Amino acid sequence: MVTMVSDMPALGTPAPYFKLPDTEGKMVCRDDFPDASALLVVFISNHCPYVQHIKQGFVTLVKEYQPKGVAVVAISSNDIASYPQDSPEKMAIEARESGFTFPYLYDETQEVAKTYRAVCTPDFFLFDQDQKLVYRGRMDESRPGSDKPVTGAELRAALDAVLKGEKVSAEQKPSMGCSIKWKPGNIPTGKG
Repeated sequence: MVTMVSDMPALGTPAPYFKLPDTEGKMVCRDDFPDASALLVVFISNHCPYVQHIKQGFVTLVKEYQPKGVAVVAISSNDIASYPQDSPEKMAIEARESGFTFPYLYDETQEVAKTYRAVCTPDFFLFDQDQKLVYRGRMDESRPGSDKPVTGAELRAALDAVLKGEKVSAEQKPSMGCSIKWKPGNIPTGKG
């Protein structure tokens, strides 16, 4: 397992466009959430131990914030030829068994991961009502094998600030997780 830290694109960056299929084949795009108070885009994968570690805490967090107007999408961009456990069929099972209340999208070409500058799973990107980046980084300080509980504290603080119309603190720590599994010849410059 290769551990990576997120790339931390500039705050204020507009949300890159995406249009990807969910686990039932329905196309979901960035513009499907015009009335959302915020848009949270998270890159995950089925097999990553970092994702598995935070998964139930993340599902709980999402269920708390969706009724407050936060739109959430999860995206898997891994190369399924090398990592068949991340295939759309396995994604559908994961979403159902884990109680996902948000679309789980498949980025087959990996272009969406590239435009978001996603590097690892999980990698969180929070956009405000104007679809400008206000938070990128980790959910909290918990990691597999650590004695820290999964609280979602850092992501929650950012979500709460956006929902109150307040500025999100610029002190943000990068997410850490498994590297996105790029297809041969598709690795973005400077990524492992």
